[in-house]
Amino acid sequence: MTSKIIYNGELRTTATHLQSGTVIETDAPKDNHGMGERFSPTDLVATALGTCMLSIMGIAARTHHIHMEETECTIEKIMVPQPRKIGEIVVHLYMKGQEHFSDKERAILEHAALTCPVYLSLHPELKKNVTFHW
Repeated sequence: MTSKIIYNGELRTTATHLQSGTVIETDAPKDNHGMGERFSPTDLVATALGTCMLSIMGIAARTHHIHMEETECTIEKIMVPQPRKIGEIVVHLYMKGQEHFSDKERAILEHAALTCPVYLSLHPELKKNVTFHW
């Protein structure tokens, strides 16, 4: 098992990662009957895309001796109605760690990001708008 999730009432949950004991709490967003005081489940989906991209890029960077420490990622989740779902995730990757990235290094890191497991697992109709800032 990966996690155990408990419904706490008031549209909130507590998820515990069983291997590490790390806890994440969720709350429904204000526009869907919640208080919006924590990540919503759909926030976690969008955030998972960014964290997965950075993790897989980090593996590629380690393999190819590319420095990308301090690289940052911002995520914008755009919901659509009828049925309510994530319609688009906007990702901005701000590449840092070294002064210059060669064309080969850029290609390696971009390929890693765009083939991460979360990216590949998201429904093809979900628009994924990814921008790399070199």
